[in-house]
Amino acid sequence: MIRFYAPDIEQKPQLPADESAHAVRVLRRKPGDELEVVDGRGNLYRCRLVTDDHRGAVVEIVEKEALPKVWTPYITIAVAPTKHADRMEWLVEKLVEIGVDRIVPLRCRRSERKEIKPERLERIAVSAMKQSLKAILPRIDATTPLKDFLAEAPTEGQQRFAGYCDADTPRRLLAQAYKPGSDVNILIGPEGDFDPEEIAPAIAAGYIPVTMGDNRLRTETAALVGCDTIHIVNQCLLHSTN
Repeated sequence: MIRFYAPDIEQKPQLPADESAHAVRVLRRKPGDELEVVDGRGNLYRCRLVTDDHRGAVVEIVEKEALPKVWTPYITIAVAPTKHADRMEWLVEKLVEIGVDRIVPLRCRRSERKEIKPERLERIAVSAMKQSLKAILPRIDATTPLKDFLAEAPTEGQQRFAGYCDADTPRRLLAQAYKPGSDVNILIGPEGDFDPEEIAPAIAAGYIPVTMGDNRLRTETAALVGCDTIHIVNQCLLHSTN
């Protein structure tokens, strides 16, 4: 069943305008039809359509079910936006499909794109959340200067990694450096990589330089591989103990 997104459904049992138009005009849902609605905070609502107003369809909540995330750690991917906006949009879509908790567009010295619209990325994230049958919408920050992000205090037990390509800087393989079950921040720089004067304060803030493997990766690919590596390591541990 196709899912819809209504973040305030319990306070206002009504679909937002874009979701209402999709349900009524595109899918031709009629009063009495059943719908599945998620609120982006981990809840799934089985609803019945009451009105077929394409500007704000009213629904009746029949049942509420908690749909927790299937991964344990809190995963933050902080990545410099790509030069072409469509590649960043692709990345957000795929990160949400795989599973991520927070996405932070970073402003770095060598960034080719200094600003990006979080509203556009959130719309893509909503679509990916529904398509991948999730009920939790990741947090998407406004573009954040790297120094401001580095100033954030780590949560208890959180691991911090920075994908960095300088051959003179000792690096570890992310899959080996990560401790399963730990919350994690992963920094990914722009196509020209982090400036040496940026990586030094990152290391001072507890970020461990890592590599994603032997292949040279584009920014969006490195961010995706980093996120997926965390999932694979955790899944391997889970299945090895079952």
